[in-house]
Amino acid sequence: MENQVDIENDGGGGGIIDEKKLDLERNFSTISESGIREPLLNSKSRVNNTSQIAIVGTNVYPIESLDYEIVENDLFKQDWRSRKKVQIFQYIFLKWTLVLLIGLSTGLVGFFNNIGVENIAGFKLLLTNNLMLEDKYFQAFAAFAGCNVVLATCAAALCAFIAPAAAGSGIPEVKAYLNGIDAHSILAPSTLLVKIFGSILGVSAGFVVGKEGPMVHTGACIANLLGQGGSRKYHLTWKWLRYFKNDRDRRDLITCGAAAGVAAAFRAPVGGVLFALEEIASWWRSALLWRTFFTTAIVAMVLRSLIQFCRGGNCGLFGEGGLIMFDVNSGVSNYNTIDVLALILIGVIGGILGSLYNYLVDKVLRTYAVINERGPAFKILLVMSVSILTSCCSYGLPWLARCIPCPIALEEKCPTIGRSGNFKNFQCPAGHYNDLASLFLNTNDDAIRNLFSSNNSNEFHISTLLIFFAGVYFLGIITYGIAIPSGLFIPVILAGASYGRIFGRALGSLSNLNVGLFALLGAASFLGGTMRMTVSICVILLELTNNLLMLPLVMLVLLISKTVADSFNKGVYDQIVKMKGLPFLESHAEPYMRNLVAGDVCSGPLLSFSGVEKVGNIVHALKYTGHNGFPVIDEPPFSETPELCGLVLRSHLLVLLNGKKFTKQRVLSGSNILRRFHAFDFAKPGSGKGLKFVDLVVTQEEMEMYVDLHPITNTSPYTVVETMSLAKAAILFRQLGLRHLCVVPKKTGRAPIVGILTRHDFMHEHIMNLYPHLVPHK
Repeated sequence: MENQVDIENDGGGGGIIDEKKLDLERNFSTISESGIREPLLNSKSRVNNTSQIAIVGTNVYPIESLDYEIVENDLFKQDWRSRKKVQIFQYIFLKWTLVLLIGLSTGLVGFFNNIGVENIAGFKLLLTNNLMLEDKYFQAFAAFAGCNVVLATCAAALCAFIAPAAAGSGIPEVKAYLNGIDAHSILAPSTLLVKIFGSILGVSAGFVVGKEGPMVHTGACIANLLGQGGSRKYHLTWKWLRYFKNDRDRRDLITCGAAAGVAAAFRAPVGGVLFALEEIASWWRSALLWRTFFTTAIVAMVLRSLIQFCRGGNCGLFGEGGLIMFDVNSGVSNYNTIDVLALILIGVIGGILGSLYNYLVDKVLRTYAVINERGPAFKILLVMSVSILTSCCSYGLPWLARCIPCPIALEEKCPTIGRSGNFKNFQCPAGHYNDLASLFLNTNDDAIRNLFSSNNSNEFHISTLLIFFAGVYFLGIITYGIAIPSGLFIPVILAGASYGRIFGRALGSLSNLNVGLFALLGAASFLGGTMRMTVSICVILLELTNNLLMLPLVMLVLLISKTVADSFNKGVYDQIVKMKGLPFLESHAEPYMRNLVAGDVCSGPLLSFSGVEKVGNIVHALKYTGHNGFPVIDEPPFSETPELCGLVLRSHLLVLLNGKKFTKQRVLSGSNILRRFHAFDFAKPGSGKGLKFVDLVVTQEEMEMYVDLHPITNTSPYTVVETMSLAKAAILFRQLGLRHLCVVPKKTGRAPIVGILTRHDFMHEHIMNLYPHLVPHK
C-alpha cells in the first residue's frame, strides 16, 4: 500500500490524483474571471498525499466518506415546506416498520444459520462416531477431514469469487461504516448472501470460528438492503422508501441491524443494544436507543418461537445440542476471599493472554494478506491447508487423553452413541468416554456448554483442559484471516472458559464457586482482554448464561482484564480497522493536535465555483479532480463583496448538469431549476451505480453556457475559524458526523474561505508529513 498514496482525497480541498492532474488544476485557476479563480491557498499549497485506500476483503479500494450532514439548500427547504402531516406520519411509520422488518429478517437468518450448522455438523460428527464404533479409525478420519475440507472449500470459493468483502467477521467494517467510512461492497446484497451461506459452511467445517461476528455483519447488510430504497443494480427499487435515501437514516437502520445480529447470535437483546452503543456506533441518541431496543426484542421473540417449535423434533438435529443458551444458573454464587483473589488472577491472566492474542492475530493477518493477494486460488489453498490442520488437531489430540468411566446417576446415556451428546465414546470401551473428544469432536456451542456445565466438576481432567486451551488458542489465531466468514467471540469464549475451569479444578474444595462459574469468569476475562468491551460483554454473558447473581464478579474480572490489556495494545477490532487502512476517527483528539490550528492542515489548491458558473468550468473540475465538495462564492454583481454562499456536492452537480437547465447569459435562474427538479432527484442512490461523470453528455455549445448553483448549494455548511485548535476541530468533525468542514479566515479583507477539512486531513499520516517534528511516530 505504501506506493499507492496519490489517491484522490474525499473533500473539496483534499489530495491530488497525480502530478499531471495537479498541473491541470493549477491551469484552471488561471482562467479569466468567467472561469475558476486563483487558488485561495496559493501561498500555502499543500497536497494531502496520504493513502486514501483501504483493504476490503483482500482487495484494495479507494475510500470515501458518508454524507451524514443535512444539505439545507433551496430544494430541501421547498420539499420540507410542502410536506403534509400525512407524509410526516408516513415517514415515522416507515421507520418503525423498517426496524420491525430488520428484526424479523435477522431473527429468521439467525435461526436458519443455527439449523444449518447443527444439522450439517451433526451429520458429520455422527458419521465419524459410527465409523469409530466399528473400529474403522482411518476411515473415520478420512470422512471427518474430507467433510471438513469440502465444506471449507465451498465457503472459501464463495468468498474468493463472489464477495471478498464477506471474509472475516465484518465487525471492523461495520464499525468503520458507522464512523462515516464508505468502503467498497461491505454491505452489498452479494456480501449478505455469501455471509449467510459462507458462515454456515465455515462453522460446520469444524473451524475454530464463531457465527456471532458474521451475524453482526449480516444484520447490517439486511438493514442496508431494506432501508436504501432498493438497488438500481439489481433492479430492486421501492418508491415508498425514497425518504430513506440518505446516509443519516441508513446509519440509524444499520446500527439497528448490527444490534439485531448480536441478539440473534446470543439471544441477548439487551446485550445487542449495548454492543451497538459501546463498540459499533460512533453517534448515538435517545431515539436510536428506542429503535435498537425494539429491533432486538423482535429478534428475541422470533428466536424463542422458532426454538420452541424445534424442540418437538421438527428441525432435525437442531435443539438437541442446546444451541444459543448455556444455562449455568444452578451454581451457587456465594464467594469467599480465596475466590476473589483467584478472580483477580484470572483477570490479569485474561488481560495478558488477550493482548498477546491480539498481537499474534495482527501478525497472522498481515502474513495472510500477502498470500491472499496472489489470487482466489491461493485463498482457497490457504483455507484447505488450515482445514486439514484443524481436522488433524481435532481428531488427533483426543488420542492423548485417557478414557474416563462414565459418571454414576446421569440423566443422559454415557457414552452417547448414535446421537448428539456430551460424552463422546471415541476409542474408549463401553461405559467410558473421552473427555478431550467431548470438546474437540463437537460443535463449538456444545463445547462451550460442556465447559460451562457444573453438574460434574471432574468431567474434564486438568491436562485435558490445558491441551484444549492450547489447541483452541493456536487454531483460533491461525484461522482468523482466511477467506471465510469467521467470528472471534466463540474461539475467545472457548479458550477463556478452558483456563477458567482449570482454576476451578485447581482450587477444588477451597472455593465456594463451582467449575462452571469459573469457566464463565475465564471467558469474561479473555473477552475483556481481546475485545476491550465491558458493559456489553457483561450483559451478553449474563443473558447467555441466565445467571444474574454473577454480575459483580463478571464486572470485576472484565475491568481488571481490560485495564491490564490496555497497557499493551488496542482491542482486536481497533487493530484490524487500522491494519486495513480504514481512516477511522477516534472519539478523542491526539495531544499533538493542540499545538496546531485548523488552518495549518488545510490541503490545496482549493477549487471553488461562482454562484452562477460556466458549465465548462464545472465539467473540467469534475473530470480532473475527485473532490466531493466545492465551495460556492458569490461575487459582484450577485453580491456587494465576495462572500461564501455555501458548499455544493459533486453528486448534486452531476444531477444538475444532467438536467441541462442552462442559460446563455450569466443570470440567476434558480426558479426554473426549482420547477424542474425535486429534492428526491438529488437523493443518494442505493447499492449499484448512481449517476457518474462518464454518464454526462455535454455538447461544446453547452460548455459555454451558464448554470445557477444556488438552488443546490448547502447554504449553512459547518464552518470553523482558521485559528481554532485542530483538536477542537477534530472533535467537532467527528461528533457532528461531517464530511466537509469549511475553514474561514480570521480577518476581513481576505478570500471568504481558507480551505476545507475532510476526514483524511485529520489522519496521523497527513499531519506527520506536514509537521514531523510535532507528531510522535506510532
